[in-house]
Amino acid sequence: MVFNMFKKNKKSGTTLYAPLTGKVVSIEDVPDPVFNQKMMGEGIAVEPVEGKVYAPCDGEIMQVAPTKHAIGILTATGEEILIHVGLDTVNLKGEGFTANVETGDTISKGDLLLSFDLEAIREKVPSTITPMVITNAAQLEKNYTFTTETEAKQGETVLVEITD
Repeated sequence: MVFNMFKKNKKSGTTLYAPLTGKVVSIEDVPDPVFNQKMMGEGIAVEPVEGKVYAPCDGEIMQVAPTKHAIGILTATGEEILIHVGLDTVNLKGEGFTANVETGDTISKGDLLLSFDLEAIREKVPSTITPMVITNAAQLEKNYTFTTETEAKQGETVLVEITD
């Protein structure tokens, strides 16, 4: 028997853990209308205290931005997750970022995805708040429960519970 963990019609829930350690920020409080008006989808954000982004769940890397400031993940239950480090970080053209994965890689919760120089980036962008957005939330017709925690510990704090 072959098990396809990326079968899109699989019925079950997905848990998204904190991809970074830091202060939890409501998506509505991210100082960028693309995120706070949910143009990209439902989500939550973290103001990081260190420059490392870890996999919030098992999945497959859909995309690593050429500038390495953002990464896309496809979960086993079909959610498309975008983790976007900071605001206006695309303008850094990759400076200060290192990708630890490539498009097509299979990942497990807790795998190191991206590293970045938090202090150097903090000096060059308006904010290092890092949104984690379910970009296809509107199409999935699922329920999203976001944490009420104010602090996130990478890999331990549940930020989002997704159920059918």
